[in-house]
Amino acid sequence: MTETSGPRGRISLIKAVDEGELDLLSPGFVEQMSQCLDCRACQAVCPSAVPYGPMLEEMRARIEHASAPLRSAGARTAHYILLQWLFAAPTRLRGAASLLRFAQRSGLTALASLFGLRETVRLAPQISDRFFPVEDQQYAVSRAAGTAMLHVGCVMQVAFANVHEATIRMLNRARLSVVVPRAQGCCGALAVHAGDPEFARELARINIAAFERSSADVYVVNAAGCGSALKEYGAWLDDDPAWRERAQAFSSRVRDITEVLDAMELSPPRGRIDARVTYQEPCHLVHAQRVSAAPRRLLEKIPGLELVEMNESAVCCGSAGIYNLTEPEMAQRLQARKIGNIEATGATIVATANPGCALQVTAGLRAAGVQASVKHIVELLDQAYSSSLQD
Repeated sequence: MTETSGPRGRISLIKAVDEGELDLLSPGFVEQMSQCLDCRACQAVCPSAVPYGPMLEEMRARIEHASAPLRSAGARTAHYILLQWLFAAPTRLRGAASLLRFAQRSGLTALASLFGLRETVRLAPQISDRFFPVEDQQYAVSRAAGTAMLHVGCVMQVAFANVHEATIRMLNRARLSVVVPRAQGCCGALAVHAGDPEFARELARINIAAFERSSADVYVVNAAGCGSALKEYGAWLDDDPAWRERAQAFSSRVRDITEVLDAMELSPPRGRIDARVTYQEPCHLVHAQRVSAAPRRLLEKIPGLELVEMNESAVCCGSAGIYNLTEPEMAQRLQARKIGNIEATGATIVATANPGCALQVTAGLRAAGVQASVKHIVELLDQAYSSSLQD
């Protein structure tokens, strides 16, 4: 790795652009800003607490703003549809997911290579028969210790409805009632990754208002990438006097599902999972949110489950938001490295806590012929607690 490909080198490049010594759109600079995973691993261990992630994201936004007018009208339209229009309203995303489901079941995805979309289709989630309902629902429990609002996200609601359902059951077991307001939406993480912070702030305001109307005590997230973004709303809206304090109050109440369940006094489950399990740490849970011990403590509670640590568990799997689409070569190298580490554990189940990681690892396992499944931690917990005597 060259010096410019590391955090210090990239910070030096950013400084050079800020001081006018390097052109913002110089190919080398654009390449370095694109190739960074934004995994926050360097930021998490920096003794000087340099906010590397926000610096990188600001540069990506400046590059996007400067380069957009240079693209063709078709390219600008495609960018708008895929990264703004589609995620602005959940109904549009569900419509697109329905079309993808039809293509997957009819075999039309086989034509993807003709349009240069082979890698996109390979990584796409298998769309389930049903979507998670987002219709101002409440899942109440008697003698509740509090109320949690569940963040339904984008991909999660159309491809991982089972994870949301398991999350609700586990929160109810922890004596928390759950509300799912219709008014919430995308967290904005993909927009930030794509260099569009203004759209991300629009989405942030929608989620903050939805949470405030819900009267919930805590905003629970079961997708690490979303949780990282939601916890940064205070920083995203720091320059907006009308939303600054509301955003800070909101972010202070965001918790990953593993944080919440680990903090609650849950009795150990009676159900067994007799399997060897290894844990893939999502970058935006371990580095950005600094949550590492809670997921392991929860897994270790499950009778029969043998938790085996993999080498480099906290090294990125190559998903990193939309990185596996924008930098496929590097993403595939990271994916292969991760699959090798998983295979070495002999695990039959890979536990994780982020949809992007789940999709990336699943695709890698399938391509390598490794017989292992990928499960969200909350799915394993729900399975172990599924005895009717404990519900």
